[in-house]
Amino acid sequence: MIFKKNIFGQFLLIKKWLIRIIGFISYNRFRKTLKISGSENINKLPAKNVLFVSNHQTYFADGIAILHMLNATVNGRTNTLKKSNYLFNPKLNIYFIAAKETMNKGLIPKILSYTGSISIKRTWKEGKKNINRKVSSIDISNINKALKDGWVITFPQGTTKAWAPIRKGTAHIIKENRPIVVPIVIDGFRRSFDKKGLFIKKNGAKQSMQIRKPLKINYDDSIENITKQIGLAIHQDISQKVIR
Repeated sequence: MIFKKNIFGQFLLIKKWLIRIIGFISYNRFRKTLKISGSENINKLPAKNVLFVSNHQTYFADGIAILHMLNATVNGRTNTLKKSNYLFNPKLNIYFIAAKETMNKGLIPKILSYTGSISIKRTWKEGKKNINRKVSSIDISNINKALKDGWVITFPQGTTKAWAPIRKGTAHIIKENRPIVVPIVIDGFRRSFDKKGLFIKKNGAKQSMQIRKPLKINYDDSIENITKQIGLAIHQDISQKVIR
């Protein structure tokens, strides 16, 4: 284990200790305020080729909370983070897709990156500028590689803005890899944390996380239909805005 590396060349021992340290530092932020439901839907998932799709409210707190939930669940918890000793045995083949420019800004994002980031270049935005560039073949290869190795978390809107459109890249990933797709719906993170999700904005504010049943996807369906299905599943399709 000391010198063993993962598929991206990261030392597993370093990754394990970073997850433990970040986990213990952030544990009290979620232990009493995060209400989890549906984590029993994770128990029967295979060890590989699982894609979690979630709405997005802060840069980092959402992802850290999902990692807490996943590690607690695979270590025998159901809908709770009680007893933090699950952090001593983290699942090391969990990855998350994140914007490269976000993960390269500052020391803390770079440390978080080592815990499982698949850092990709946005195709539609760079800094504050709107752009239009081709998807990087290296980014696609890294995502495919991660799915073959384990579980991948993605925020398909690519932004923390509510009701932003679902990016079609997620549907392309689904069609190519045919993973089990598990939707996650979060709420309350904007009220609780600053935009980056590193500092508490309102003490005691509650967050919620609903893990829904895996989607029944027709992998031969169109990109548009799969994209629509994802938006509805994470409660971010524009048609739901009126209903809510």
